[in-house]
Amino acid sequence: MTHRPDGIPGRELSDADLVRELRHLHRTRHATFIEGSEDAFETHTQRMLELEREYLRRFPDAAAPDPRRTRAGRRRAAGLPV
Repeated sequence: MTHRPDGIPGRELSDADLVRELRHLHRTRHATFIEGSEDAFETHTQRMLELEREYLRRFPDAAAPDPRRTRAGRRRAAGLPV
């Protein structure tokens, strides 16, 4: 078995594993920030960013903001010039 101290690269994870890992990282973020060492927080941040970028690469539409949550979208919805 290969030792991977930084985890399996995001590109090698299945879609289901990628989502599961992201959920876990997001659930543990605050505890790592408050209770973890500086190194633990840096490692957590790097892993979280890697997996978030991979998620965005695979599912660009899933992470797109609702148009009504942007200024331009709200202006369009209200009939105002963008």
